[in-house]
Amino acid sequence: MGETLEQSLDTSKIKEWRSIVTLIVFVITNLVVIFPFHVPFFIPRVVVNAVLDALSRLRIISPRHHHSNDDRNGKTPFFVRLNFPLNFVTAPLIADLFLLALLAIGKKEVRDGTIGADNISPYDIMLFFISLAYIAISIDASGLIRYLAFKVLQWGGDAGHRLYFYLYAFFFGLSSFIGNDPIILSGTAFLAYMTRVSSNIIHPSAWIHTQFAVANIGSAILVSSNPTNLVLAGAFNIKFINYTANIIVPVVCTAVVLFPFLLYIVFNDEDLVPSSIKMHELPDELKAKKPVNPNIPHARGNAEEEENFANDEEGKLLSLEEIMNPFLDKGGAAFGGLIMAATLITLLAINASGEKTGHKAAFWVTLPAAFVMLVWDIAFGWYHRRETRDIAHRGRQEVELARAERAIREEEEVARSAIEKDKADTLEQEKAVLTQTYSPEPLEKQSGNGDESDISICPPQAPSGTTPSMDIDEKKREADLQARISRELALRQTRGRSTLVSLVGDAYRWSQETFPTATTVLTHLPLALIPFAFSMFVLVQALVTKGWVQVFAYGWDHWVNKTGTVGAVGGMGFLSVILCNFAGTNIGTTILLSRVIQAWQNIHTFNGIPITDRTFWATVYSMALGVNFGAFSAAFSASLAGLLWRDILARKHIRVHSLHFARVNLPIIAIAMTVGCAVLVGQVYIIRDNDPYNL
Repeated sequence: MGETLEQSLDTSKIKEWRSIVTLIVFVITNLVVIFPFHVPFFIPRVVVNAVLDALSRLRIISPRHHHSNDDRNGKTPFFVRLNFPLNFVTAPLIADLFLLALLAIGKKEVRDGTIGADNISPYDIMLFFISLAYIAISIDASGLIRYLAFKVLQWGGDAGHRLYFYLYAFFFGLSSFIGNDPIILSGTAFLAYMTRVSSNIIHPSAWIHTQFAVANIGSAILVSSNPTNLVLAGAFNIKFINYTANIIVPVVCTAVVLFPFLLYIVFNDEDLVPSSIKMHELPDELKAKKPVNPNIPHARGNAEEEENFANDEEGKLLSLEEIMNPFLDKGGAAFGGLIMAATLITLLAINASGEKTGHKAAFWVTLPAAFVMLVWDIAFGWYHRRETRDIAHRGRQEVELARAERAIREEEEVARSAIEKDKADTLEQEKAVLTQTYSPEPLEKQSGNGDESDISICPPQAPSGTTPSMDIDEKKREADLQARISRELALRQTRGRSTLVSLVGDAYRWSQETFPTATTVLTHLPLALIPFAFSMFVLVQALVTKGWVQVFAYGWDHWVNKTGTVGAVGGMGFLSVILCNFAGTNIGTTILLSRVIQAWQNIHTFNGIPITDRTFWATVYSMALGVNFGAFSAAFSASLAGLLWRDILARKHIRVHSLHFARVNLPIIAIAMTVGCAVLVGQVYIIRDNDPYNL
């Protein structure tokens, strides 16, 4: 054992070229995750056309349209440009493949990064998180979160500061129970609508940034609320109940202190959080209208189109209807809440009474629970299939009609503009001809003075008033418009031969209309997290086998020896927040730092110098604070929730720039980490001692 441990702590391997390449690849990969981009590939058009034609003959895709691809010179480009995305999904995977090709990593790293090593089991963690995420997102899809937010809005009334507090407490409590992803999915859209329909909230910054921060703070309480907590609990054999007991006091204290700091210092502006909020009133006919299920495609019909194209007042009215007349599936919400509560209670009970670590037993609890929830969603959808299909069919017809009308009117507008331009050009030409033909002298004789302004060229004026012929023309134009709309709709609905792509599209649409809740939940699952997490696990495992993690661990050991427990809390808190922005989101940071702390344990085991119980747990729980709070620090890519939050806001026409995000979050993360770490220091000095930590 001693020889194996000594070999595992060997840092001489970092001098090998493969080790150096591994570190460089790791750094570059994380930079790409932070700053994603597209790589252009130029492929000969002949090759592209041959591939498309082959796929068409196999009836995988529709036949390609032989439309013109001319450039500005009227020639068809020889190459076709294809953009390959390099982002948080593709970059780590390509990095792993590159290292495999160089033989920098092998079977051991891949196996340890997927099956697991040193108490971290990636596939267990992913199964646990995805299955629990299904239950949480299903509760969200039932409309419960939006409905509760609507009730909070009613309780808050028009008192701005009171409403701000109610929403703050609501998002904090709910995120601690079901995690931050459902809060981001529904809460962000709700706040976007709410701030839009308020006449005196000039900018939504205070509300959306507060929601994002408090959702990530609340998700630190339960192991099940965030995948970072799962990695941490598994790495150090922490039982779920013990994790919550040790982290809840610093988190709650942070939330309590942060609220007045946000309200009276960071967002102390009447344009951001007004003392009295003036909301637009929802008309009685819309209040009496039956709420529509947003999971059904085109459930709101043409309103979805009008929301993007309507004027400001109409858009606000549609947004107001969205938040003041929310849909709630009472059965789905009640059943989902029951399943979630039963699952969490069972997890805590099994984890507290068992000898195994939490995540190993947890996945056997959450997966059956998610399956039961899926069966409920499918059964509920099948029972109401006729109603949901009718709603979707009517809504789709309205949308297609509106799009056809808009397309025709845009064509008419373009044609009218062209005609008016031609008329203007003709008048200019006629005026130029008249100016050249008639000299000023004859004009003076005819007019009796020398003022050229008396000569003007005016287009013929239309007679005032209306005549029967004009009414007939108007009716004819309207009939012609309706005929064109009918032809446009028929053209849009015309289908060619069936292909694999069209069949998949039809199957997806059928699924949306028949099982709206189940389909919505499945499409909102954070499935992109799976390849990202597995690839990052493998990359970090490569750093372990190449000696870099051991180097980092020796550096950390030197820091702790110099600064003690207080330095361990402050150093790990600062390091985890910084790395969230530069080490592949907070998930990648948790994986890396967990391995570093495990190597730190091995160093002390090998040296025979124990780590004190106080210092070890202070380090672990300060990392827990940092990787959760670090999501709202400097970059959107500090967490996958941040990327989701930004995209939802963009769809609601709220653009949050990177510099603005960092500038607003800097004081928030500073006070949150300061309070959390200070409380944690006091806690470990009260409940922990300097006895050796039992490895």
